Amino acid sequence: MYGLAMEREIREQPTVLQNGPATYAPVLSQIREQGPFEMVLLAARGSSDNAALYARYLFEVKLGIPVSLAAPSVWTRFNATVRYPKCLAIGISQSGAAPDVSEVLEHLKQAGHTTVAITNTAGSRLTTVADHTILINAGEEKSIAATKTYSATLLALYELVRELSQALPAPILPDATWVENCFAEAQIASGPVVRSSPNFCLARGYGFSTAMETALKLMECALIPAKAYSSADFEHGPKALAGPNSVAITFDGAKPHLSENGCEVIQAPSNSAPDEIKPIWDVIFGQCLALQTARARGLDPDDARFLRKVTRTL
Repeated sequence: MYGLAMEREIREQPTVLQNGPATYAPVLSQIREQGPFEMVLLAARGSSDNAALYARYLFEVKLGIPVSLAAPSVWTRFNATVRYPKCLAIGISQSGAAPDVSEVLEHLKQAGHTTVAITNTAGSRLTTVADHTILINAGEEKSIAATKTYSATLLALYELVRELSQALPAPILPDATWVENCFAEAQIASGPVVRSSPNFCLARGYGFSTAMETALKLMECALIPAKAYSSADFEHGPKALAGPNSVAITFDGAKPHLSENGCEVIQAPSNSAPDEIKPIWDVIFGQCLALQTARARGLDPDDARFLRKVTRTL
């Protein structure tokens, strides 16, 4: 069967999530001692960029700190100098090998700002340039698709904001039963996704990151063209395409107006986690959907077409 590594790593997530935070708790307190910060800069690519989007909502909603998602080419291609106020610069890369993310941190560190690496790879370039390293300790990830490293990164970002705010509750995390439920629901949903085009992934707020990550997973694993939108932005034009033969995968509730127009609406399974934690739960359904859809199309997501596990861009 195709995608056995991806399936195994999806199923490992409850254990990875339970065990991770205790290993990097001391680092979080060290980062808090460097504050308070006037802004946050997040540097990432691919799935890590979607994790950064989740962090943006957390920092701005829970701490009231303005957040910017870095455009690495500002430094790597244009050699610009940007004058930031007292900044917490966070580079996110599961491999720690992304050269553009590392360069952003190097520039911010040279300018006197506090820099943090969030990665799964000890001793990687990102860890050598950052002041502090949060190792997510997800274990080796063999499938090209990021699954357990992605959810572990979300949790690390939640725990960082929790440390800085001193107000967020301990996270409620998904268990093996939830993973099984996601696999079962994804098996049912994969049929419409395979048969339909276009495919949309919809959410907003904290969950927008999940819509983005699910669309990415459908493209890289199942070769399904998919586009993610904020549910609000979707109303400003793109929904004109949401008619017969289209699918909307939604992470923020039913969309009866889309169903009435002939679009097939797939709702992610519900859970009782707080809104700030839902993305860690919901993305597991997105991962399962990408895997089940790839299998339905006879594709192996462990050997995704034209892709490598580590991507280096400048």
